Amino acid sequence: MVTKTTATATGQKKARNERIRRRLLIHAGLVAFGVVMLYPLLWMLSSSFKPTEEIFRDPSLIPSTFMPGNYTEGWTALQHPFHHYLLNSAIVVAGAIIGNLLGCSMAAYAFARLEFFGKKLFFAIMLMTIMLPIHVVIVPQYILFAKLDWINTFYPLIVPKLLATDGFFVFLMVQFIRGLPRDLDEAARIDGCGHVRIFLQVILPLSMPALATTAIFTFIWTWNDFFSQLIFLTDPNMYTVPVALRTFVDSTSQTSWGPLFAMSIVALGPVFGFFLAGQRYLVRGIATTGIK
Repeated sequence: MVTKTTATATGQKKARNERIRRRLLIHAGLVAFGVVMLYPLLWMLSSSFKPTEEIFRDPSLIPSTFMPGNYTEGWTALQHPFHHYLLNSAIVVAGAIIGNLLGCSMAAYAFARLEFFGKKLFFAIMLMTIMLPIHVVIVPQYILFAKLDWINTFYPLIVPKLLATDGFFVFLMVQFIRGLPRDLDEAARIDGCGHVRIFLQVILPLSMPALATTAIFTFIWTWNDFFSQLIFLTDPNMYTVPVALRTFVDSTSQTSWGPLFAMSIVALGPVFGFFLAGQRYLVRGIATTGIK
């Protein structure tokens, strides 16, 4: 009896050790994969403290010559201090987030809760816009905004968001709202609520994960958007962060790589901060979207 118990305990110990070794191998693999993925970011961070002539000559992550002056030089290297471009990007991002939250949530409520003629057709057209590259529509958009005298203003980057032009976020919210019980709508109607009050007092509070997901993705995509901002903003006073960073790269003279990488690190700060602040809502919004 003692021998059988001892053998059982020994087998359980071996199985536990095997599970521990397996987990250690998995975690070691994940750490190695994470280091590979983070290496470009770590290299850029290291390069932001190196002299320009050593950045591509010395690939190590530890600077041989520590130059924190790249940050002060980069901050004042352009026509305006770098906080001017940060402020421009913040204005565009704030307008885009507000526009997407308002426009996409109202469009999603209409597709998810209302019945109207051509609903399925319009929903299909909306989904097809997700597959439409921006390069296809940028020329007619530019012509339209030029006729409205909106070039070199933030209007082309903000106003379309109010019209629910981002089909991905409309689809995201439609799927989330469809997962909310319709009994809540019926209970609100019994209390005398119309569609406006149902949308504002019932649907929106319950859709916070989807709204947070929309806000986070809108922030990241708008903050990092270079193409649209380069097309519509040609006045240096209106430059946002991506366009301002491009001005560090000069095709006719030496590029200031040290200050460029330093300001790139500064530009990444708001993205990381906003993502970390809303990470919990982002995971919840993606995990619950479409679940009935």
